[in-house]
Amino acid sequence: MRATALGALARLGGLGEADLRAAMDDASPVVRRRAAELTAGYPPLAGALIDLLADRDGRVVEATCFALGELGEAVRDGPAVPALSEVATAHRDPLCREAAVAALGAIGDDRGLAAILSATGDRPAVRRRAVLALAPFDGPEVDAALQAALADRDWQVRQAAEDLTTS
Repeated sequence: MRATALGALARLGGLGEADLRAAMDDASPVVRRRAAELTAGYPPLAGALIDLLADRDGRVVEATCFALGELGEAVRDGPAVPALSEVATAHRDPLCREAAVAALGAIGDDRGLAAILSATGDRPAVRRRAVLALAPFDGPEVDAALQAALADRDWQVRQAAEDLTTS
């Protein structure tokens, strides 16, 4: 019910930063996840989002990665990129790694490139997302990763690499 109330407040234009901060500390992972999703529109709360990357619930971490990716340039120069890089390379949940890689690609900060390149060796869904996340980057290591992805055993990874190399 609290998660639904957050969404209703957002739709009515009555959701404030204090509401989101309180929801990020809620005992329920459902509420924390909804708060993370809604925080994508509140750049001043990026620091609080970074704290949620350490949440014990993978669904909260995944939503937090999404929100940080949506904030894009607003979080480019801060601690979000190193924190997302840690999730992308070390989180136990592949959905969290995939979401972190997508966020790093959306942010486009060179500090996240090593994590994205590392993710090109993960499981298929993460590899596909990593290839797509390479779009804002260039350089010999990016070219090498795309060439390797063109020969990946997963057809979606190959297709993503082909889409990036032919455009």
